[in-house]
Amino acid sequence: MDGGTGGGRGVWRSGGVGWVGGAAVLRWWGGRTSPVAYGRPLGFRAVGGRVCAGVRGNACPLGAAVPGRSTGGLCPACARLDRAHSVAADTFADDPRPYRVYLAWFGPGTVKVGITGEHRGSARLLEQGAVAFCWLGRGPLMAARRTEEVLRQALGVPDRVSYERKRALRVGLPDPAARRGEIEELYGRALGVDGWGDTLEALPFAAHDHGDVFGLGELPALDGSVTELVDGGVVTGRVLAAAGPDLHLRDPAGRHLVLDGRLLGGWGLERGGEADAWSVPVGVVAAESGQDGLF
Repeated sequence: MDGGTGGGRGVWRSGGVGWVGGAAVLRWWGGRTSPVAYGRPLGFRAVGGRVCAGVRGNACPLGAAVPGRSTGGLCPACARLDRAHSVAADTFADDPRPYRVYLAWFGPGTVKVGITGEHRGSARLLEQGAVAFCWLGRGPLMAARRTEEVLRQALGVPDRVSYERKRALRVGLPDPAARRGEIEELYGRALGVDGWGDTLEALPFAAHDHGDVFGLGELPALDGSVTELVDGGVVTGRVLAAAGPDLHLRDPAGRHLVLDGRLLGGWGLERGGEADAWSVPVGVVAAESGQDGLF
């Protein structure tokens, strides 16, 4: 089954990890998806090299190769084009659609403020791996952008949290009531910040929790994370959880490892055999002590 994804028989080209209808999926070039099932085995071999995924549904005109450690999965030319068309680049100031400002909670003391298009619902929060979140307000794009910055400064919270910190915080999470309490306290403080209500409609508090959606439960201590895929390299294990782009796996040796789904994009993948041994590089878990870093 090659399904037009590029590669030989049984090989599909990966589009990484995504969220569809509130559930984690593996994406494939051509638009197909496969569900990610918690508690079930997952095994594949990377083959055929890694290729640029292209931008917004368009194939890379160069068919460029991409380094294994790149989390963007794009060649430099496609990365520039993708950035130019993102909301973060502020190139669509006249966008008439409403946007929402939110608080996203990743673990004790680690909350960020951000914005997302109202038409996307909570998809952005799932993609970020937010364990819990609440909406703050809604309105035009530029008003939402200004409010994001005002609240970030007033509340002393960042607009970015590193993936390494998010992963570390998923182990030993407090219960949903504690998560709700922390985000509700910040919501109350946000409402007390002057000015932003003049251009943005404040929304009533409601806590949304993704603990069950992500399958977090009580994750064991994290032993490492995949640094890159390699040609012929095998990933095999049982899926423990998924959050944002991350797959949490228990490998055959009993290790709790994280596979960043952004490393999958552009690789050809073929189904692995039950006897195949894990053979992709794994790095140690980096110590994270703050909220600095890339999102």
